[in-house]
Amino acid sequence: VQLQASGGGLVQAGGSLRISCAASGSILSTWIMAWYRQAPGKQRELVGTIVSDSRTTYADSVKGRFFISRDNTKKTMALQMNFLRPEDTAVYYCAASPPGTGGRYNYWGQGTQVTVSS
Repeated sequence: VQLQASGGGLVQAGGSLRISCAASGSILSTWIMAWYRQAPGKQRELVGTIVSDSRTTYADSVKGRFFISRDNTKKTMALQMNFLRPEDTAVYYCAASPPGTGGRYNYWGQGTQVTVSS
């Protein structure tokens, strides 16, 4: 399984950006998918998750601004980011957790840089 994140860039505060994650290989709709981010000098943090039936969870810091979606047929996942803030600047990673791993994310994309200017 390989994950490829894309769509990052530079955006002004208050703006929107949509990043995507494309999966290849034997990834199934039953897998849990997630977005993480890591800002310079900070630990990686969970942004949100999406399960097979498209139920989602979000970190408090992005709730109501960020929205995760997935297309199981196309093996893609997206993160729609609205009302972006400078503190959202980070490298964003997509991750996948197969069933039976206790929620461990065994597969990671390479990351895409999101920079929000004030």
